[in-house]
Amino acid sequence: MAFVIESAAFRNGEPILTKYTRDGQNLSPPLYWTGAPADTRSYVVIVEDPDAPSGTFRHWGMYNIPASETELPEGASSGEPGAIMQARNDFGHAHYDGPEPPKGHGLHHYHFRVAALALNRLDLQAESTVAEVWEAARPSMIAEAELIGTYER
Repeated sequence: MAFVIESAAFRNGEPILTKYTRDGQNLSPPLYWTGAPADTRSYVVIVEDPDAPSGTFRHWGMYNIPASETELPEGASSGEPGAIMQARNDFGHAHYDGPEPPKGHGLHHYHFRVAALALNRLDLQAESTVAEVWEAARPSMIAEAELIGTYER
């Protein structure tokens, strides 16, 4: 079985609803994944916009998600702090900040990525950025899946 990430809020290649953007309620969309390798110990989830004028812009990162979890419900970013950690995004916040491309810049593609890791947790500083989390996770990645949503202002 292939490792895949999906959302009940949008399908791959389709527009992201305004409620999941900074123009709306700025809620993290519901995400779920299936087909992870049997030896998965934890997950990392990130959201990136490679179409940003200044280069790839990172909107969200969650890590130390236990292998027993295979979904993040709508608004998961606003939950109580716990074992699951959130990385500092490129807005400077340790929570989800949805799409907000420059007006008139055209269609942007938001890559929701999940990585299955062969370790229980990443031991990182609380102030770690999304880019730092993804880089620290790379050596332990055993599978990766991606879902792309679009948004334009």
